[in-house]
This record gives sequence, C-alpha cells and structure tokens, in this order.
Amino acid sequence: MNAVTHPIPVAALQSPAITEGVAPGAPQRRPDSSGGTSSELSLSVHTDLVALESEWTSFERTAESTAFQSFQWLAAWQRHIGQRAGVIPVIAVARFADGEIAFILPLAVLPHRSARRLCWLGQELCDYTGPLLARDFSQRVSPDGFRTVWKKLCARLQADPRTRHDLIDLEKMPHKVGTQINPVIHLDVLLNASGAHLTQLGDDWEKFYLEKRSSATRRHDRAKRRRLAEYGDIRFVHGADTDDARRMVEVLLEQKGRAFARRGIPDVFARPGCREFLLDLASNPKSRHFIHISRIEIGSIWAAVNFGIVFDKAYYHFGASYDDGEVSRFGPGALHLRALMAYAIGMGLARFDFTIGDEPYKLDWSDTHLKLWDYNAAATWRGWPASFLFKARRLLKRFIKQTPLVWRAAGHVRSTIGFLKTRMR
Repeated sequence: MNAVTHPIPVAALQSPAITEGVAPGAPQRRPDSSGGTSSELSLSVHTDLVALESEWTSFERTAESTAFQSFQWLAAWQRHIGQRAGVIPVIAVARFADGEIAFILPLAVLPHRSARRLCWLGQELCDYTGPLLARDFSQRVSPDGFRTVWKKLCARLQADPRTRHDLIDLEKMPHKVGTQINPVIHLDVLLNASGAHLTQLGDDWEKFYLEKRSSATRRHDRAKRRRLAEYGDIRFVHGADTDDARRMVEVLLEQKGRAFARRGIPDVFARPGCREFLLDLASNPKSRHFIHISRIEIGSIWAAVNFGIVFDKAYYHFGASYDDGEVSRFGPGALHLRALMAYAIGMGLARFDFTIGDEPYKLDWSDTHLKLWDYNAAATWRGWPASFLFKARRLLKRFIKQTPLVWRAAGHVRSTIGFLKTRMR
C-alpha cells in the first residue's frame, strides 16, 4: 500500500468548546435586498457540460463560489448519476456588455411522471448550491436586475421542449456566495430546515485547540486516546495513490451504510451511480488535487475514514464514517476530526467548513452559523400540487428539526425502527 502516514499531534487526538454564531432557532429575517446598479446582461443556455469545461474552469479560478459548483464535481455527478436518471443539464451563462462572464447558474431539469423539476445540478449531493459569481457582480447588477434576468431565463427554458419544467425547486442556498449576497435569495425564498457551520482556523493548532476546548474536555480527550492506543498504534493516513484512495472510499461507504441503517436514515449514497461518482472524484487526475481522503488507523483497524474537499482556502468536511466495532466506544471519529483540523491548519487553510447540518459536534467547534435558503415555485398548473406539498413538507421538517424535544423524539423513533430492521436481516 502506498500511503502517506503522519503522526498526529497529541492535542489533535483530543476533541469540541462552544463559540457560537447565530443560534439555530433564533428569529429570522428575510434576506437583505440591497444591491448595486443593474448592468445589461446577455444570456446563453447550454445543455452540454463538456463543451463548457474550458470556459467554466477558467471562470472558476477567479469567481466566487463553493466547492460544490466546481466543474469537476458537477461533471462527475452528471456522468455517473445524472445521465442514468435522465437529468438534462441546464447551464445558464450571463455576460456583461464587455463579454466577461457575470455568473454561471448550474441548473438541471429532472424528469418525473407528474411534474418535471428545475433544480440545481447535482443538488442532492451538494451541501451548498448556487451560482458562480464574478467578483464584481454585486457592484454591477442590482437585485432587480438579477430578477429580470431570472425571468428571461425561465421564459427561455419554457420555450424549449427539452428544458420545459413544471416546478422550480432550488434548495440549500447560502445567504452569501463568497463575499457577495447570493442573488438567487432575492427570489421568494424560505429558510431550509437545516443550517450550516464553519470555523476560522488561525495558524497554530495548539492555540486553536486550547481556545476551543476546556481543560476538563481536553483531559477527557486524552483519556479516550489512551484507551484507543490499547488497540494498537494510532496513525493518520492519507491516500497517496488512486488504489489506496479508492479503497478508502469503499470502506467509507460500507461504514456509512451501516450507520444509516442503525439510525433508520435512508442512505443518500445508495443511489445508483453514487459509488462510482465518489470513486471517480477520488481517482480522476482532474479532481484529485482538491479531494482529500484520509483515515485513522488503530493497529490494523481502519477506525475512521473521511472524504474532504480543499477549495478556496477552506476544508469542506463532506463525508465521514467510523468503524462500529470495539473502538467506536472511544470516539475514533472525533479523533479523526481533530487530526483533520490540525492538517488543515498545517496546510495554511483559513476555514474548516462542517457544511450542512446542526449536529452538536459542529456547534462545539464552529464560530459561524450559515443560513440556508430554498426557493420553490410552480411553473405550470401541473406544478401547483407538487409545489404546495414541497413547501408544506419543508415547513414541517424545519419545525421538527428546530424544536429540540420533537427532534430528539423523532430521532429516537427512527433509531428504534432502524435497530429493529437490522436485527431482522
């Protein structure tokens, strides 16, 4: 096996202190609709991803976006998942009068028996969705200017039988794209059921760790590390070749599948093509530079595995798993998380992004809470029933997730059902 093995700093083997941003459940305000002046934009629509690769990747290097709008991420999703499901990419490119790209909207039309949906491309496996924006976009285009372009885009899509749709369903959009207000939230958006969390890293792991963890918690972390060390040497290992990286992806999917089953949660990685999607990202030379796959080894046990993304000075904690055997009692996943943050600081990254979800461990480490927004609207009469159901379901989901007592009860019921199902197999 060719792999890079790093000793883990002692402090990195210890784990969460509370520095909260906006508290989940706090009173919410509608997005600010202020902006700059409008600029005349020309608009083109593309359904061929390959033809856009050069221009997209060039714009990506200077634009503001998240890792999930990178060309390689979305092209891999379409190759392995979208094409199987009959998804039609709908990539809208707007240009300023000088010919420079103003934004790229990576959208898609999803087929359905009753109502065709216009969504973000790869929406289900993008923790954040939205446009790629020129860095001066908000200075040159006002909210009203964007809404005008959006209406023109929708009319153009409805005029083409290939891209005609009944329902618009855009979800998980952050309030900002880089330093700019996300122009899509100037539509009639609603808050997503979940928020997202990140932390600013600084340049010294030991200092960061001391600030985030109390002395009592650090003692607890050291005690758990000692118990884990009883099972063998502890190593933080990076995949250095494609074979090793692919093996780690396979183990991660196995561990995640068992964890989802225990908790009674549908396995988001079980969709046809998802395995191939992650394996492609892990091994493709075009994407390997921003995909970081690692594991914690304890003796011969692969105790925890992580699939991360390094993009624009940030580490995105996309997918993590841990072995459910004896070592699971002593927090190998938490140990791995600390090692990853130490690694990110060592790489000179500025932010560690825990992405979507309000799990307690994220609240322990994060200093920033991000609001995420959804936009749902009927585009034809066929879309009205589906739009109503989508909105009702999301409002209910948000109420459940943001009401601690109800959320704990729902989690208990779900876990009990999952446990019973696994026992019956």
